[in-house]
Amino acid sequence: MQTLQDLQSGKLIGVKSLKISENLTSFPKEIFDLADTLELLDLSNNQLFTLPDLSLFKRLKIAFFSNNNFVELPASFKECQNLYMLGFKANKIEKFDEDILPLGISWLILTDNKIAKLPNSIGNLSKLQKCALAGNKIESLPSSMQNCTNLELLRLSANNLHDIPSWLLELPKLSWLAFSGNPCSISPSVTLQTTLHDNLEFGDLLGSGASGEIYKAFSKELEKEVAVKLFRGAVTSDGYAKDEMNACMMAGEHPNLIKVLAKIEEEKHLGLLLEIISEDFYNLGNPPNFETCSRDTYDENIEFTLERILSISKAIISASKHLHDNNLMHGDLYAHNILVNDTHNCYLGDFGAASFYEKEDDRYEKIEVRAFGCLLDDMLSRCINNDNKLYVKLNSVKEICMQKDVLHRPLFKEIELI
Repeated sequence: MQTLQDLQSGKLIGVKSLKISENLTSFPKEIFDLADTLELLDLSNNQLFTLPDLSLFKRLKIAFFSNNNFVELPASFKECQNLYMLGFKANKIEKFDEDILPLGISWLILTDNKIAKLPNSIGNLSKLQKCALAGNKIESLPSSMQNCTNLELLRLSANNLHDIPSWLLELPKLSWLAFSGNPCSISPSVTLQTTLHDNLEFGDLLGSGASGEIYKAFSKELEKEVAVKLFRGAVTSDGYAKDEMNACMMAGEHPNLIKVLAKIEEEKHLGLLLEIISEDFYNLGNPPNFETCSRDTYDENIEFTLERILSISKAIISASKHLHDNNLMHGDLYAHNILVNDTHNCYLGDFGAASFYEKEDDRYEKIEVRAFGCLLDDMLSRCINNDNKLYVKLNSVKEICMQKDVLHRPLFKEIELI
């Protein structure tokens, strides 16, 4: 983190990245001295409510203004032709005008605002791959968005949508979709044992994600060790915490899903008690980064044998079929949400983006089939032995799952790996 003092003293001339959080109420004019070199600008966690014209920032690629006081999306970036990632999460934005964004935007983050209407010009963002709109007041999607044919990830949870438009379900690359917490979304009721936060003895932090943290704990009520997921707040980057809880509980039991034991539902504490798994499990992959946008990343030395790819694929297909048999779309089928160990055991976790849908529409499942195809593609690209019939077969499955025509993709029960 840099300081305003460093910026004003000229110490930061020539930097490519600037991040300042000092309760700024206005855009520091000294940032213009960095216009020739700046590629990443992060002024999150300040008190900004307006921005000047930023057309001089020709090299700017990424800009973040989360947790500020904007009430309208600034028309400051139109001429920033290299800008591909823009984030205004957790502001107070109500107004999103037409034609204010550069056409090169591929990653747009407007989570947790007050937007009721999207501009028709959003359909001009032909390079848009990732769009986060959860936690707004959006009532409908402009039909122009069907021109966003590169869109792969879309977060619509916790809005005021009364229907999911048919054209959305046929976008050729859409793979990760979340829409829970809308008037149009289904929310089946489920009964689960309730426990108290005070009945738990907390231990080590096991992990953290967009919606909360997972701890090891001892349940005095259940008389055994458990994993506890505690949610940070009512709304997460994927939607409402209670919708995630409901999806976890409704998912039911499956060998490749972590069993839910109980829930915590108190004024100050919201969480789930999960069956604890052995410490030899680890994440199959890492979340996307700025460069990969919608695709997961992997440690540099990660390689997969065909045996491992086949084992993981069978498990994920089985778990996904089980979920869709229960009208449940995972919405975030990624390697970073899959836990594996070295003996090929596998769990699909993190239901933050899960959504229930009408069973008679197979397109929801076929969208998720493309996400599986992306996962298979990632693993095959890191395959050790890629010169035999099984590799050819798995590569063919990947192509079928990722084909642009949604209706021609198979359901999970129809995928034949061998």
